[in-house]
Amino acid sequence: MIRILLCCGGGFSSSAIASRMDKEIKEKNLEEKYSIEFLPFGLGLKELDRFDVVILCPHLKVELDKALKNQTINKPLYLLPPKMYGLMKFDEIIVDIEDVMKMYQENPVVPVKFPGEDNLLRITRGVAYRHVHPSK
Repeated sequence: MIRILLCCGGGFSSSAIASRMDKEIKEKNLEEKYSIEFLPFGLGLKELDRFDVVILCPHLKVELDKALKNQTINKPLYLLPPKMYGLMKFDEIIVDIEDVMKMYQENPVVPVKFPGEDNLLRITRGVAYRHVHPSK
């Protein structure tokens, strides 16, 4: 099972998104494969051991940079591209999560970034990276 933590600043937007994603997990009978929880970013940093991957809402980029100066994070951590965050397509996010976890195993760098996506604000895709770049 992949245990996913979704974080935002105060937990408000992530709670709605996590509820929506959890509903899809149940509707698609994927409870054995995925679980998702939400926490505000500050609390999430204290609970990392309970999760396999951490997804951050894009507005946490600055907070993440500050946190990485003060602590080491040994989990695949992924900043959602703004459009994906807005569209919140469960199937697309899950594809990115699985790819992020694989990339982290091969090269454990936090945050995990797809090739050519160093600047979060310039990412315009609303679907999984591999659906835009199938050959990469």
